[in-house]
Amino acid sequence: MEQEIKQVNQMPQEEEIDLVEVIRKLWNNRKLILKITIVFMVLGVLVALFSPKEYTAGCTMVPQSGDKKMGGNLSGLASMVGINLGGASSGEILAPTIYPKIVSSIPFRKDLMETPLKFEDYEEPITLLDYYTKDEYQKFSLGGTIMKYTVGLPGVIISAIRGEDTTTISAGEGSLIQSLSQDEKKMSEKLNNMISLNVNDKEGYVQLTASLPEPLAVAQLAQQAQVLLQQYITRFKIEKVQSNLDFVRNQYEKSKLRYEEKQEELAKFRDANKNFSSAVAKTKEEVLTNEYNLAYSVYSELAKQLEQAEIAVNETTPILTVVEPVVVPTERSKPKRGLICVLFTFLGVFAGVGTVLAIPFVANVFGNDKLKKYIKE
Repeated sequence: MEQEIKQVNQMPQEEEIDLVEVIRKLWNNRKLILKITIVFMVLGVLVALFSPKEYTAGCTMVPQSGDKKMGGNLSGLASMVGINLGGASSGEILAPTIYPKIVSSIPFRKDLMETPLKFEDYEEPITLLDYYTKDEYQKFSLGGTIMKYTVGLPGVIISAIRGEDTTTISAGEGSLIQSLSQDEKKMSEKLNNMISLNVNDKEGYVQLTASLPEPLAVAQLAQQAQVLLQQYITRFKIEKVQSNLDFVRNQYEKSKLRYEEKQEELAKFRDANKNFSSAVAKTKEEVLTNEYNLAYSVYSELAKQLEQAEIAVNETTPILTVVEPVVVPTERSKPKRGLICVLFTFLGVFAGVGTVLAIPFVANVFGNDKLKKYIKE
């Protein structure tokens, strides 16, 4: 029992001795740690200097829609012309949580990548797709090359092994099935990092941001993304009521034409039979009058329905009220050079400490005494 108590009492002392030994070893090898730290600091400075610049622009919007029971002023106005909007509803609500799905959809991205943007080195606007896929617009980037053949080296090797598939499958003109060329696919993947949409359900706003290497181009991209989002939301939201409006308008035009024909036919018959009072003439006039009244009733009713359908489309159309408009950025958002240098410095310190502690262990495992020469005990 006494022996066990002594062992327990000696354990903290042994741990303390080990900690002191570690500190002593680190102090004796402080020059090696410093050298490794300096190497990482230099790497950090190079990465900070040669990393491509990135500017961010965006806007903040508040979704608004007439998704309510149509009434109030519009209902009162409609009742004056004989239109009853009573229980008419403007349709289902298109939730803002769907907006990110719209932004990430293939049709939206294809429209966005065809947007002409003004880049500093070129006089004429260039589409986003051409700028990132055509060789004539590609620029050499030292930072990008280093990252490609260091961190991204496994991906380069895998791509080389697989080879590049240049075949493009088209669904045919007029087909609703979407298809992407290889360039469009690459550009679509790049847009994952270029465009982002944040929906704040709690405060009820939507924030759209875009990132590009040039300030004017990124502002134009953000503005076009906002316009396209409004168009897509409007199209999805009013699709049902717009279809109803088109149908009613088509029927209205037909009924109007038929009404005018019956009106003209009745007028001609009356002009031609002013002095006749035969039963046949009166019967024919009654038939034409009934046809005219029926055509007028259908025409009048469809005119009311057309007015109602137009009001429904107006009520249903959603609006993204821009609270903070797109502004051309004056300062880059990336790279944050100070933060990069600090991170690489800390990484160098940890790498130096890890090297000093790991080399003796590795030397013992592999029986390589030459490694121990680099570490001062």
